[in-house]
Amino acid sequence: MCPENPLRVWSQATLKSLLVPGGALLLAVVLLVFSGWLTLALPAISFLYYCALIGGILLAWRFHSSRIFLALVVLFLAGQALGFLGEKHLALVAEAVSLLVPLNFVLIGLMHERGFSAESITPAAVFLFVQCVVVITLCSGAPAVTRPHHPAATLSLPGFASFMFAAAGILLLGRFLLTRKPTDSALLWSLAAFSLSLVFSPSARISTLYAATAACTLAVSIIENSYLLAYHDELTTLPSRRAFNEAMMRLQEPYSIAVVDIDHFKKFNDTYGHDIGDQVLRLVASNLGRVTGGGQAYRCGGEEFNILFPGKTTSEVVEHLENLRKMIESSEFRMRGGDRRQAARGPERRARSRGRKGDAIRQLVQQKPLPPLSVTVSIGVATSAKRDSDPEALLKAADKALYRAKENGRNRVETASPVRRGRVKAAGIA
Repeated sequence: MCPENPLRVWSQATLKSLLVPGGALLLAVVLLVFSGWLTLALPAISFLYYCALIGGILLAWRFHSSRIFLALVVLFLAGQALGFLGEKHLALVAEAVSLLVPLNFVLIGLMHERGFSAESITPAAVFLFVQCVVVITLCSGAPAVTRPHHPAATLSLPGFASFMFAAAGILLLGRFLLTRKPTDSALLWSLAAFSLSLVFSPSARISTLYAATAACTLAVSIIENSYLLAYHDELTTLPSRRAFNEAMMRLQEPYSIAVVDIDHFKKFNDTYGHDIGDQVLRLVASNLGRVTGGGQAYRCGGEEFNILFPGKTTSEVVEHLENLRKMIESSEFRMRGGDRRQAARGPERRARSRGRKGDAIRQLVQQKPLPPLSVTVSIGVATSAKRDSDPEALLKAADKALYRAKENGRNRVETASPVRRGRVKAAGIA
């Protein structure tokens, strides 16, 4: 990873979150199947499949993930249909499943996570029940067609099946690129694994293995999502204080710590409301995420952020911090409209509302846009000593440098001397 190139860092991070763990797991299973190293008997693979399925459902219930729960239910129902109805109607069931599973996965991907509640689960459960009734009805009226089962046999799917899986995959990929969430990545790779399970339906061992992979991918995504919630700030998507504390434990000499604080942040919240304050935090965080010089930014609480520079001294990071400060200062933050809390209410407001609609439209057109808000930050930075440096003492030194930056007018970078034997000597440099 090259920290000097923000675009490259962004693309590599996105690619990693897309491929790991779902893509890596599916690739490993594909290699296992085609290498001939798959020696497990069908009962053992079926046991793994049900363990992944039941374990994923329990995890989804425990972590209130209704989307993963519904996706696992869809896989279970599809597997049951292929197992019980596929003995005599494999082609017909495969066609129905090829249509319904991608459709359900896309609908689940577009859902908003609402946890386990009657309002969120009941409509989806009714929709799945209707699908099951339709498939059973179609099979009951169709003539039975038996198929020979071979160890490596594949099923020739109709053309629309490939189109459905491809279209659903593209939609789920687009959804992931918008959200960058493990759940959306898992839906994509689980659908890919299930499509292979369907292709190899005549071979019970291989088909069940791919079905187990699809269920396992969904189950693992819950763990991955929990990890992100524990180690990443949900508002800014930067690593959180827990990640910062663990990174501090792994630091080796030399290293630098920068403390970044948004100037007059309380004023943004008091004047414009917390929604605008959150937007300011996101703006600053997006710039901090592109810091150069090998730094990694963390949100450690409120409007305060920390940046770690492993292997760098103050003289090596000051220029990068100054560029970061200028980049934030030059970022324009425009509000779409005025503060609604300042709008007139009561009889005066109702009297204006009785005017002609054309007058109201002209007022909106003629309304001048609000000037952009100025967002600046103050930064304090400290570098470890060659021996016996204490990360906590170094962080306090960077804090003192930050306070000095605020006392000297804000919107500036100040440095502190290295920590030696637990004592800090401040030597501010603008």
